[in-house]
Amino acid sequence: MSKSTEISSQLVSCGLPKPLGAVPTASGCNFAVHAPNAERVVLCLFHADTEEPLLEIDLPAKTGKIWHGHIEGIQAGQLYGYRVHGPSRGDTGHCFTPEKLLIDPYARRLNRPLVWNARQYQDDSQFMIPKAIVCDPLPPLTTDEKPDYGDAETILYEVHVKGLTQQHPQVPKAKQGKFLGVCEPVILEHLNALGVTAIQLMPVMAFMPEPFITNKGLTNYWGYNSINYFCPDPRYAIDDPVQEFRTMVHELHCAGIEVILDVVFNHTAEGGLDGPILSFKGFDNQAFYLFEHNEFGIPDYRRYLNNSGCGNSVNTAHPFVMKLVMDALRYWVQVMGVDGFRFDLAASLGRDPYEFSGQSGFFRALRQDPVLSNVKLIAEPWDLGIGGYRLGQFPSHWHECNDKYRDQVRAFWRGDKGLTSDFATRLLGSRDIFHKDTRAITSSVNMLTYHDGFTLQDLVSYAERHNDANLENNRDGHGHNLSANYGVEGPSRDKQIVALRERQKRNLFATLMLSQGIPHMLGGDELSRTQQGNNNAYCQDNDISWFNWDLTRRKQDFLAFCKHMIAVRKNSELLSYLNLHDDNYSLQFNVAKVGWYRPDGARKVEDDWHDANNQAFAVELKGEGAQAEHWLILFNASDHDITFQLPGCKACWRLLVDTRYDHPAQMPPFSMLDRFELAYKSLCVLYEWQ
Repeated sequence: MSKSTEISSQLVSCGLPKPLGAVPTASGCNFAVHAPNAERVVLCLFHADTEEPLLEIDLPAKTGKIWHGHIEGIQAGQLYGYRVHGPSRGDTGHCFTPEKLLIDPYARRLNRPLVWNARQYQDDSQFMIPKAIVCDPLPPLTTDEKPDYGDAETILYEVHVKGLTQQHPQVPKAKQGKFLGVCEPVILEHLNALGVTAIQLMPVMAFMPEPFITNKGLTNYWGYNSINYFCPDPRYAIDDPVQEFRTMVHELHCAGIEVILDVVFNHTAEGGLDGPILSFKGFDNQAFYLFEHNEFGIPDYRRYLNNSGCGNSVNTAHPFVMKLVMDALRYWVQVMGVDGFRFDLAASLGRDPYEFSGQSGFFRALRQDPVLSNVKLIAEPWDLGIGGYRLGQFPSHWHECNDKYRDQVRAFWRGDKGLTSDFATRLLGSRDIFHKDTRAITSSVNMLTYHDGFTLQDLVSYAERHNDANLENNRDGHGHNLSANYGVEGPSRDKQIVALRERQKRNLFATLMLSQGIPHMLGGDELSRTQQGNNNAYCQDNDISWFNWDLTRRKQDFLAFCKHMIAVRKNSELLSYLNLHDDNYSLQFNVAKVGWYRPDGARKVEDDWHDANNQAFAVELKGEGAQAEHWLILFNASDHDITFQLPGCKACWRLLVDTRYDHPAQMPPFSMLDRFELAYKSLCVLYEWQ
C-alpha cells in the first residue's frame, strides 16, 4: 500500500464536481459522485482481466454535495467502484458501510451482470459486485434514421430481448437471446411482415434478481429490479452491451421500427431495511428512498415506504434523484437512440413526494425538457400505494395503459352480460376516461395481454392460473383473469373446443385493431405462444417464456389473420384516428357520422344499451367527403347466430373481416346490400365498395 499511496499523491488532483460519473480527459479521468453526508469517499480501481484490487484512492475534494477527483493516467476500460465511509445509524437514515463496494450511479457500463450471492456479500462484497467501466463519450445516434411515427400510426409490440430469439433456429447461436439477435434480418422481416411500428422492450437496464428468488434456484427473468439507470445489462450482450444496444437500435430504425424502453424508476434492487447495499443506499440512502412517518410527522428511517410492493420506493421528488433520472432518460434518447419510454408503476413518479399530482415536479421537468418532451411517454398509471390508481389523470401528452379496456373487452367476448355499453365505449377511445377537448383519442394504450398475465393463447385455454413452477404454491399472480377454457383446462384435442378458442383469439385481436387508441400487443401472441397457464412468469427463464417459432398450420393461420388485421387498421384513417366534430382537442375533423344499430337495423336507443341480454350490435363509421371511408362493423358475443339487417344507406358492402373463418383467404369475395348472417361469437368488418 505504500506504493499505492505514493502513486496517488503524485497523480491525484481535485478535478471538477461535474459532470457526475467517470469522464475521461486528455490526461486521465475525472470522477465525481453524489454523497453529501459521507466522511470519506474511496475510489477503488481493479485489474481489467482478473478484477483483483489495483489501487484505492481517496477522492480529495468535495464541492457542496459532490465528492470529486482527477486521476492522471486512467484510460477507457479501467474498472472501478466506490467505498464510502460515514455514520451507519438506522435512526438517521445513513447506511455508510465501507466494506460494501458500490456501483457508481452514473456508470455507463458494467463488466458483468449482478447476481446475488449471500456468501460473497456477507463480509466484503467486492467479489459479488460487478465493476463499472470507464467509457469514452459516445456520439449521439443520428436522428435522421428515426421512423418518427405519429400516435395514430403507432402499433406497439412488447417483447423480452432474450425470449424473442432464444429459440429461433435462424438466429446465430451467439446472438440468440441478445441485443444483436433482435436485429437479425429474420426478426426484422417478421416484425415488418406483421406490421408493427414500435418494439417495446422489457427492462434492459442493469438489474439484480431478488435474493429470495435466487435462493430458490430461479431468477428474475423480466428484469424489473434495476440497480443502475444508464447501463444496458450485460446479460443481453456478447461483448460490449453499449455498442451492441446501439447497433440494435440503428438496425431497427433502418427497418422502420421505433424502440420504446420499459423503465423502472419506482424501486430498486436494494429492497427495504434488510436489503443489500449495492449503490444508492451506500451513497445517500436518506435522499434516494421514501420513508414512512411516525405520529409526529417525522420520517422513520427504519421503515421504507413500499408503494412498489418490492420493498422500497424511489424518491424522484428529491433534486438529485430527479436529476439522475432525467439525465438517464436523455442519455437513452440521445446516445442510445431510443424513441420513448413506458414507465413501470408510473403513479410513483407523480408523487411529490407522497401524494400524486398530475403537475408533479417530475412531470413538469419532462414537459419542459427540450429532448424528452418530444418522445413517446407511456404510463402504467398506478402503483400499490394509497391513492395509487390514477388512470386518466396523467398530463395530456402522455399515453396510459388502459386496464379497463383489457377487462371489459375480455369479459364481453367471454360472454359476460350487461357489457355492451362499456365495450362500445372502449371501442371508441374510452372517452369516459380520456375526455374530449382535453385528451387526444390516442391517449389510451389498449391492451388485452401484457407481460404480466396470460398470453392470448392462454386467455382462451385456461380458466385458472397455473403458476406452480414459480414455487409459491400457486398463490402469486392475478386471480381475476376474465379468461375461459371453453370446456377443458389447458391443451385440448377436441376440434370444437380448439375451433372456438381460435375464433375467440381472432375476436380479441380484431377488436384490438379496430379500437381507437394505440394498440399494444404482447409479442408472441401472433405465434399462439403459451406459458402453460402461468400468468406471472417473471421467474421463468426457460421455454415457458421463450418464443416457439415452430408453427403448426393452425398457428400459421392465426399469424396470417394478425397480419391481415394490422393491415386493415394501417390502411384506414378512420379505424386508427376518429376526429369527431364535438371534440375540440383538434380542429381537423374527419367524421361525418357514427351510427349505432341493433341487429334489426334500427338505431340503438338508451334502453338497448342497458339491456343485459343484448350482446350484439353494429357500428357505422362514415368519413367526410364524397370519397370518404365508410365502414360497418358487426359484433356478436352471444352463443347463437344472428341475422343483421344492414342500415338502409344504399351501400354495396365488401367483406374484409369475418372471424368465423380460420384464414383471411377463406372469406367469400362477395358484396351485400341488405342483410348479413353473423355467426355466434364472431365479428365482421364491412367496407363500402365504391
